[in-house]
Amino acid sequence: MLRRRALLACVLAGCAALAAGAEDEGQPAEPLRVCADPDNPPQSMEDGSGYENRIAEALARDLGRRVEYTFFPQRIGFVRNTLRAREENERRFKCDVIIGVPSGYELTLTTRPYMRSVYALVAPADGELGEIESPDDLLKLPEAERQKLRIGVFARSPGADWLLKNGLFRQAVFYQQQTGDPHLNPTRLIERDLAEGKIDLAIVWGPIAGYLAKQHEGSNAWRVVPFRLDPQIRFDYEISMGVRFGEKEWRDTLDRWIGEHQQEIDSILTSYGVPLLAMESKGSRDDDDD
Repeated sequence: MLRRRALLACVLAGCAALAAGAEDEGQPAEPLRVCADPDNPPQSMEDGSGYENRIAEALARDLGRRVEYTFFPQRIGFVRNTLRAREENERRFKCDVIIGVPSGYELTLTTRPYMRSVYALVAPADGELGEIESPDDLLKLPEAERQKLRIGVFARSPGADWLLKNGLFRQAVFYQQQTGDPHLNPTRLIERDLAEGKIDLAIVWGPIAGYLAKQHEGSNAWRVVPFRLDPQIRFDYEISMGVRFGEKEWRDTLDRWIGEHQQEIDSILTSYGVPLLAMESKGSRDDDDD
């Protein structure tokens, strides 16, 4: 699925040089055109409230540009209808960067990763599951309690694999990662069902877990319990920016910006409650095949 700001005078000179040298470095022309989903919390939102929006604003700030979005629901055809699509009657593409894609994503050239997160449990802090310190603690519950659990999980996800591995598949309440209605957001469906007690907990991607917990603080707080790394099921993933194949100079410009602003990016992500892990790799992928 993408926030980097506040630099002082010592950085401004570098920002100006970066913007001035944009054409030499393969940078697309003004403005900074971003491909995004208009309703994909907490990543991107049409009102600019997502963490990818904030990262895009920080990037644009340092390049001396303004952000312009091409919005399209994050589903099959997203890249084809945004990054690879041209404006009608114009030669230019609709947008030039996707702020958040899996590192090594097969449909784009990807930058160095700027985030590594992990799947997590999210559950009410004051309920029967409030004392759980790791997902494996669920397996230590008495069998009668385990059998009563209703666990929200996305189909074909690491969470579903973990439930199957540990004999909890019958307790799963499945949600589609992409619904037929672009206005029906899966994250909000899980939030609604957890708040109404239709499910007891959910297993979701870390940034989503952090977002849900941020929406439910105070007396009715929800907690986030990240999964530990598992040699059999992959729970952790790195996230990069995505550009068109063949635009290595533009990719390299983004690589440099990420490398120089990782601390700012981390600060943005942390403010959204995203559970972060140390990055495994620092370089971008050099694959340049369509």
